Formats: sequence, C-alpha cells, structure tokens
Amino acid sequence: MNFINSYQALGPAFYQRIDPEPVRAPRLFLWNQELAEALGLADELLNDPQRLAQVFSGNRLLPGSEPIALAYAGHQFGHFVPQLGDGRAHLLGDLRDGSGRWLDLQLKGSGRTAFSRNGDGRCALGPALREFIMSQALQALEVPSSQSLAVVQSGETVWREGAEPGALVTRVAASHLRVGSFEFFARRGQFEQVRTLADYAIQRHYPELAEAGPQRFIALLEQVIQRQVELVVDWLRVGFIHGVMNTDNTAISGETIDFGPCAMLGVYDPACVFSSIDRQGRYAFGNQPGIAQWNMARLAECLLPLIDPDPERALAQALPLIEAMAPALDQARQRMMAAKLGLEPSRTEDKDLAEALLQRMQQGRMDYTQTFDRLTCCLEQPERQDLERQLNQELADWYPRWRQRQQQADPGATRRIMRRNNPRVIPRNHHMEAVIQACVEQGDAAPAEAFLQVLRSPYQQLPATAAYQDAPADGDQGYQTFCGT
Repeated sequence: MNFINSYQALGPAFYQRIDPEPVRAPRLFLWNQELAEALGLADELLNDPQRLAQVFSGNRLLPGSEPIALAYAGHQFGHFVPQLGDGRAHLLGDLRDGSGRWLDLQLKGSGRTAFSRNGDGRCALGPALREFIMSQALQALEVPSSQSLAVVQSGETVWREGAEPGALVTRVAASHLRVGSFEFFARRGQFEQVRTLADYAIQRHYPELAEAGPQRFIALLEQVIQRQVELVVDWLRVGFIHGVMNTDNTAISGETIDFGPCAMLGVYDPACVFSSIDRQGRYAFGNQPGIAQWNMARLAECLLPLIDPDPERALAQALPLIEAMAPALDQARQRMMAAKLGLEPSRTEDKDLAEALLQRMQQGRMDYTQTFDRLTCCLEQPERQDLERQLNQELADWYPRWRQRQQQADPGATRRIMRRNNPRVIPRNHHMEAVIQACVEQGDAAPAEAFLQVLRSPYQQLPATAAYQDAPADGDQGYQTFCGT
C-alpha cells in the first residue's frame, strides 16, 4: 500500500491528526480477500492473520499512513448540528487500487477523537458485522456503496444496551467527503475553505470539471445531484432503507455510506420505517427521493457564494437544478420500475400498469422482492403453471394485463432485463439478525460467511439461496434497527 494522505494537504482546519487507540487483543474475524487483492496488499501481509489483526485494529500503522479524524457538520433529522466529525473513526490515508481509482481507507470503532462528544469511540461486533455484510450485499446488487475490508474483534467490551464484544470495521470508500463537510465551513462563513473542499471534490470525483473555470462549482452541484438520483433509485429498486439520511451521511461521491440503522423492505409499504431513532418516519422507504432533494438543497446553499458572488445570480443558477431534481427522480424511478417489469417507461399505459401493481402489493401486504422475483420466474420458467395460478389469484386482473403486454415484447430480452433488476435474494432483516446473533454467540464468522456466499450472487439461484429467500413470518412487524453508537 502506498498512502498519499491527500486530505491532509487541505490544512489542519479540516481534520484532527490523531492515531487510533490501541485495543487489548485484536483477532481477525471477517476478511474481504477480493477487495484486499484489488488494493494491492502485500502477500506477506495477506498470509498473516495476526499481522492483519494488528494493522486493522489500529494497533500497528502501515508505512506511510498518517491517521486523521475528519471535521464535518450536518443536518440530523432536519436540525443543524454545527460540529459532528469522526467521533469513532480514523482515516488511515488514500491509495490507488488496481484499476487506478483513488480510495480512502478508514477504521471505524478505533477510539476517541476531538469529535467524540462524550462517546467511547468504539464499535460493537454486531454493527461492524452489519456494515460488512450489507456493504458487500449492495455491491453485489450493483448499488454504489462503500466497501468493508475487515472486521477485527478488539478483545474488549463495549457498553450499549448491555455489555457487547467490541470490534472495528475497515471501510474502503471513494472518499469520505459529505454534504456535512461543506456545511461545517459554510455555516461559519469560511468560504475559502468551502472552495478548497469543492476543488478537492472535483479533483477526486469529477476531474473533467476542472477545465470549466468559474463554472466548475455549478457543474459540481449538477454532477452530485445526478449521482444522488442514481443512488436513491437503486435503493428503491432493491428495497434498501438507509434509515438515517442526514447530510453528514450523504457522500459527495454518490456512494452509500454509514449503515447503522439500515434495513431491507419486506412487505411493500412506502411508509416503512425500521430505524428506532426515526420516530416521525422522515426517512421512510418512499420518502428517500424527497430527502435526497432536500439534502442537495443544503449542498447548494454551501456552494452559492462560489457559483456567483451576487446572491441573486447564484440562486438563479442553483435553484433550477434543485427544482429539476424531483422530476428527474420521478423519471428515473419510472425507468427503474419499467425495467423490473420488462415494460417501456415512455408508454403511459406501462407507467399506469407499474403503479397499479404497487398499489395491489401494498393493499395485499405482498413481499416486494418475492413478488418481482416470481414475476421474473414466470417468464424464465413458462412451465411453472402453479406459479401462474398463484399470481393470477394474488394479482387478479392485473396479472393477465401484464402478461398480455409481455406478448408484444421480445421474450428473451425481457427476461434478461427483468433478472438484471430483480434479485433472487437480499439481506433480509430476520436473516441478518440471526446471522449476527449466531456470530456473536459463537464467536465465529461461519454464519456470516455462509450468508455472504449467497449474497455475493443475488441474481442467481445457488444451492444455498433458498435458505435465505423466505420472508419473516410476522412481516417484520415490530422490527427495529439501531445506530450502534
């Protein structure tokens, strides 16, 4: 690994220089070999679990690493908090992977920093496992996401609702720039620092904008908006509920980051909420597009003085981009729904057919993933008359309308499009909880490894897939997720 620590070049106002706090008895628990090879870890390190545990617990730093905790602010559930920052994370540095992409390497659960706000700076094993599993699942589902390289048990106890085994997770991300990173300086009126951050974001994620001169900042806003549109519609496609879409959890790169209270949609309901701290349903499944637009408006506010020194001219450029985001989200969602059903998004009758299905699913409390998977199976396996009868019964007059529409399309192309967009398996909440509990109780990663083997091929039917396809008997009623801090 050849770290360059590029974020440190921005200046000490952007971070605290601090090493991770050592842990008592680190033990490598979960390891992402494919990602490790892509990052170019030396063979002598890859083949030494004890050294890996020392490095990815923060006990031992890799050569060239200069750990820092990043400063940022954020709107949390709509309320601005002027200072948040990495309260239990250390950015070890950034490096190139085998394809030439720059990536951040960050430890989470690595001890207190100046931003800990009376927290212990640690992470429990359960939330570390959730992030590792969910990030790998999203990557396999083709949803942009940060990745997890390792989970290391610390050999120490952390206290949450009770005593829990401690752990650290190593996160690999395109960067850890957030909307809240910009808010931290903009709310202080420090727009030279905002300019520094914006130019860093352009260099890191959107280098083609560097030649746009003074127009690069409005172009940056436009690009970040587009990435958010694509990301949120991908969440809707697979039934992902982030759970805490605060601006400090909104990455400028367009990746999914921060998996604390995330969950997966089972029974279709746009108002579905699982996060224990989202008491008003602000971040419900169906609210995620609107929240993405709200978050982009906060980014636009930060960039206005860079877009144009005249506030009215700046607003005249930024506001149309924010206003256009709602129809862009709606159009992208329509295209996504059309792909899930093998339809054409441009046809009004096809849009109506897709919306009619969602209404039926909500009324009948039908499972989101299973319904689209079974519709896909009907085209893949036309001999399945039992499945045809079930869907006819459950969807009544909608099903023959859809089947008639399919007869007007190329069946082979339709099957391929539908299967690319409709997974066979997702990291269902009850399986996630059972796997985490088994790993914690047994002190062994075997249950997680078995789960991951299936989740890495979500569009295929492997021998073990069926063990994780069932919906929970109670429809996830009463299920809650927690942020893990």
